[in-house]
Amino acid sequence: MNLVSLYSGGKDSTYSIFVAKNQGHTVKCLLTAIPKSDESLMLHHPNIRWSELQAQSMQLPQVVAKMDSEDTGDEIALLEQTLLQAKEDYGIDGMIHGGISSRFQKTKFDDLCDRCGLEALSPLWGRDPVVYMEEILDDGFEYLLTSVSSDGLDGSWLGKTMTKKDLRILADLSIKYRFNLDFEGGEAETFVTDCPLFSSPIQILRGTNHWDGYRGRFEIVDAVLSNNA
Repeated sequence: MNLVSLYSGGKDSTYSIFVAKNQGHTVKCLLTAIPKSDESLMLHHPNIRWSELQAQSMQLPQVVAKMDSEDTGDEIALLEQTLLQAKEDYGIDGMIHGGISSRFQKTKFDDLCDRCGLEALSPLWGRDPVVYMEEILDDGFEYLLTSVSSDGLDGSWLGKTMTKKDLRILADLSIKYRFNLDFEGGEAETFVTDCPLFSSPIQILRGTNHWDGYRGRFEIVDAVLSNNA
């Protein structure tokens, strides 16, 4: 199928493209929705504007939808409008999203695709969290944590590029504090800096941590494709 990917720049949306392409699908473009609020139940927010660099590195056109409402229904309505335009412009047959276990999101995106006459593809759905998180690293994906908002995750994780050692520590913390290891519940957000899909890695030149004692975010202030550094 020819596909559009609902793309936030995080590990799940990027890895879902990788899996879909390995399944023989063609990704024609990215659809990046920028929510009005970082409390959106549907969409990811931290550092999403830097997904432009990821799109450039994947050599894919990027369609951007800027939300002007915090209401989930309004977000879906604008996504539907944008998807229909992408269908016309790029000849897509379906949409990829990187959902793993959130039935709320999956139902919303499945219904959205149905209304647009598109197939909904969820290549990561139902993955075992431990196996999945190891697989991402084994397949050459580099990503850092851009937000944390869970007991057991402090400010030291902000801006950290994940390693196998970090993953083992996270696995233990997820058991102790009962959070989702794959962050499907919003416990953390991520940003991919390099992977087999990229023609050039992303170099973060400057970033700032914001921590309130319970949750925080790593703000990318300046970044470039490494061949432009």
